[in-house]
Amino acid sequence: MLRRVLLVVVAGAAAVLVPWTVFLSATLPTRYDTGLWRWSWVGFDVALVGCFAAAAWLGWRRRRAAVTLMTFTAAMLCCDAWFDVTLGWGSPGHWSAVALAVLVELPVAGLLLARAHVLLTGGMVRREFTVADIELHTRPEYQRLQEALATTEPATTEELADALSCPADELSPMLDRLLRAERLRRGRDGRWRRVPQSLMPPALERLSEADQARLRAFYDEKYDYELRLFDWAVRHRDEFGSWAQGSRGNAHLTEAELAEFNAEYEGMFTRYCLLRSSPAPGTRHITVRWYAFPTPEHPLTAPAHAPQQTSRVAREPEQ
Repeated sequence: MLRRVLLVVVAGAAAVLVPWTVFLSATLPTRYDTGLWRWSWVGFDVALVGCFAAAAWLGWRRRRAAVTLMTFTAAMLCCDAWFDVTLGWGSPGHWSAVALAVLVELPVAGLLLARAHVLLTGGMVRREFTVADIELHTRPEYQRLQEALATTEPATTEELADALSCPADELSPMLDRLLRAERLRRGRDGRWRRVPQSLMPPALERLSEADQARLRAFYDEKYDYELRLFDWAVRHRDEFGSWAQGSRGNAHLTEAELAEFNAEYEGMFTRYCLLRSSPAPGTRHITVRWYAFPTPEHPLTAPAHAPQQTSRVAREPEQ
């Protein structure tokens, strides 16, 4: 109900502003003198400085409020550029106002909007999981390499070779492959850094039967591990204390609303992932899983032998 009222108010405001704008364009004087000209601009610039400072702090902390504030600051810069150019048109300094708007104010506004988008989406590379990715996820040498990067990045090839106790020329082809897969990037200083990625399940109907079979087998094994991991977490929940959080819920959603919910969740989780790329004092490596699925038509009942099975698989992740 509140959403509908808000939409009506916003749409009504847009409709009312059209004739009001036409009325003002016909009745406002072409010139107007005011005694608070200086304070109007000084007050606007003070507010702009405050927005820049607050946006910088919130952006540094990767707070969600930074998105709103960066967008608001960009809008203020566009207003600043508009009034500088229009109110100064015909004066000796109007070309400097145009140059300032084109070269400084509008580009900075665009940069703020771009950074707001990065904070909103996390800046992660989003792409489909492919058959080529299976090897990078299952071969032990690639797993060890990416684990070494997680604790030593940024690192040179030689530093990674020392950490893994293997020759650098043996490591180079693996690094190059991860580079082509957009898993790594190499800076101008020659050091390797991981590239955050969000891998989406592929559309299997577009793949060959052989690739479909490989991906289905990979995901079957993956979700089997997820079940064992969740079972282990549930049976050890009393050991975690405040380090474990969770919730359950049910909602009536359309397919589009569920997709929007998922996108918002991914954006929020990504922002927290990007707070730090390696272990730090006071942190623990946290496993987070979120699944949404249609509710079963009939309540599920556990088989009588379930406790014996789950107690066995619950110990497997600890081995």
